[in-house]
Formats: sequence, C-alpha cells, structure tokens
Amino acid sequence: MSESPAVDKPGLRERKKAKTRAAIQEHALRLFRERGYEATTVEQIAEAAEVSPSTFFRYFGSKEDVVVYDALDPVLIAAWRAQPKELGPIPALRRAMEEVFGNLSQAQLDDMQERGRLAYGVPELRQAMTDDILRTSALMVGELAARTGRAPDDFEARVFTGAVIGAIMAAVLPAIGEAEAEYMALVDRALDYLEAGMPL
Repeated sequence: MSESPAVDKPGLRERKKAKTRAAIQEHALRLFRERGYEATTVEQIAEAAEVSPSTFFRYFGSKEDVVVYDALDPVLIAAWRAQPKELGPIPALRRAMEEVFGNLSQAQLDDMQERGRLAYGVPELRQAMTDDILRTSALMVGELAARTGRAPDDFEARVFTGAVIGAIMAAVLPAIGEAEAEYMALVDRALDYLEAGMPL
C-alpha cells in the first residue's frame, strides 16, 4: 500500500510506525480476499507482514480493527483545519475531501473499497465499524466546534456532524462493491443536498 497523503510531514519514528501499520493492513486485506475473513487468523496476517503476533497487537487491538482502521481520518481532519476560515463548514470539508481523496492511488482506492465491503458485509465487523464511526464523529465535532467558536459538546455541532456523516454513508454504502463507483461524485451530491436544506 502506498503512503497516504500527509499535511504535516511526520518524524522518522512516526513514518516507520505508519509504514508497519500500512503493511499489516495491506497483507490482511490480501489474505481476506484470498481466504475469506473468517478463515484468516491474526497469526497468518502477522506471518505475511513479517511481524510477530505481539507486534500485530501493538498496532491493532483485534482482527476487526485491522479492517476498520482508517489512516486518512487524521489527514482529513488536518486538511479541513487548514481550509480558509471564511469558508463555511461544508465547503471547507468538501475541499479537504477533494485534496485528500483526490490524491489517492488506485491501489489505495481499491483498499478502501475492500475495507468497506468487509465492514458492511461481515456481521462481526459491524460493531467495530460503529465504534470507528463514533470516533470519527468525535474528531469532526471537535474540529467543527473549534472552527465555529462553539463548545466541544455543542448540540448543534453534534447534530451537524451526524447529518454530514449520515448523508455521506447513505450516499456511498449502496455503491460499495461497484467497480465503477464514483465515490467523490456521490459525496458531492450528498453535501449539495445538505446545503440545499434537504428538500423533498
């Protein structure tokens, strides 16, 4: 898996850790495709990535975590933070998403699609995905609150974030597994609908 785009260049130690984490996830996804999720063990993933099982667990708490972990979450938040303050929250988020996801390689896009297919197709992964969505939501609420000068537990910031995440999921989930899916076009359409006040 190629490296994700970065907003701030991390130090050598952080880059090595990110490379190891990416390698473990890459080999895990390959094994899941070849053998199936249920039939693949942590030990097999560790062996394929040339690390010990204990090293696997230093990076991922479980086999479920290796699927739902998304290295782009903090990158997207940083890109959102870097947008001009005069941009509203949705235009700023749209531009950040275009910057981050528009620079991904085909291999990275394929991995994202595979992770999505697994997360929503394997019952035991759904709870892990829910937990990950809650973590992402908390990151977004904190960033939105800072961007708008609101408190971190602001009601409107939480509802706004929930609406954005829900709209994106509703737009993208039906397309997971489609080889020619245009995810950013779907995200743009969802954000346009939110900005228009969701008329029916």
